[in-house]
Amino acid sequence: MVVFTPMTATDSSTQGVLDVDGCPLSFRVRGEGEAVVLIQGVGVEGDAWRPQVDALAARFRCLTFDNRGMGKSVPSAGALSIERMTADTVALLDHLQWKSAHVVGHSLGGQVAIELGLSARQRVRSLALLCTFARGRDAVAMTPAKIWTGLRTYIGSRRARRHAFLEMVCPASTLRAADGAAKDRLAADLAELFGHDLADHPAVEMAQLKALKAYDAWTRLPQLAGIPTLVVAAAEDRIAVPASGRNLTAAIPGAHFVEIPDAAHGVPIQKSAEVNRLLVDHFALL
Repeated sequence: MVVFTPMTATDSSTQGVLDVDGCPLSFRVRGEGEAVVLIQGVGVEGDAWRPQVDALAARFRCLTFDNRGMGKSVPSAGALSIERMTADTVALLDHLQWKSAHVVGHSLGGQVAIELGLSARQRVRSLALLCTFARGRDAVAMTPAKIWTGLRTYIGSRRARRHAFLEMVCPASTLRAADGAAKDRLAADLAELFGHDLADHPAVEMAQLKALKAYDAWTRLPQLAGIPTLVVAAAEDRIAVPASGRNLTAAIPGAHFVEIPDAAHGVPIQKSAEVNRLLVDHFALL
C-alpha cells in the first residue's frame, strides 16, 4: 500500500514523505531539468548527496531520499532486500510522475540502481554506478585489514571509533596528513552529511549489510546492454575495490570505466568536483 503526505517547498527545494508498505520514505527534490535519482549506501542518509545536488541542481531535477530504515524513513517496516529498496525507488518515481530518470547509486545504492535497470528498465535513462559491485559477497569478504578496522569502529572511545571509521572511507594520504584535531573536524563534517555521529552505527546497518551480501546480479548484467552506464571506482577503496569496478564494467556491454586516484569509498564527497563532472558528461551522452 502506498500513501503519500503532500510535499512542502523549502529553500527552492521540495520535500515530502511517501508511505510505502508501512515505511514513511522521506525524500527531497531540488533543481530543474532532466530527472536524476541518487541512491545512497549503507548507514548514510540521502542528504549525503549534497555535494552532487549542489552542483547538479542548476541543470537537473535531483531526487534524494533516506533509504528504508535510515534517517526519517523509519520504521523500516519489514524485511530489507535490494528488491524491496528498488520497489521503494519505483514508488517515488511514480509519486513524482517521472517516467524515467538518470539513476546514480553508491555502494549499496549501486546495487539498487543495477536492479532498477534490470527489473524496471523503462524507468532508467542512464546508470552511474559509484564504488559498487554486482555480487554483494565481494564487498563483505573479510581481510585482516578490514576486520581490524571494522572492529575499531565498534570498540574504544567515541573519538577512536570516529577515527577508525575515517579509515574505511578516506584515502590514506588524507589521513597521513591529518593530526588528531584535523581528523575530528573531518569526522564532524562527514557526520553532518551522513546524518549521524561516525562513532555510532545506525540500527538498520546490519540489515542493509545482509541485503547487500545476499544480492547477486552477476549473470543478468548483460541484460543492461543499451543503457548508457558509467562505472566509477576509487583507487584506495577497501570496500568496493577497483577490480570489482573493472569486472562490473566488463560484464555490462558498452559500460565506461573510470578509476579516480587518491580516493577511497567516500569519493563522491572527497572528490566531488571530479565525480560531478563525470556525471554531467555522462548524462549529456543522451
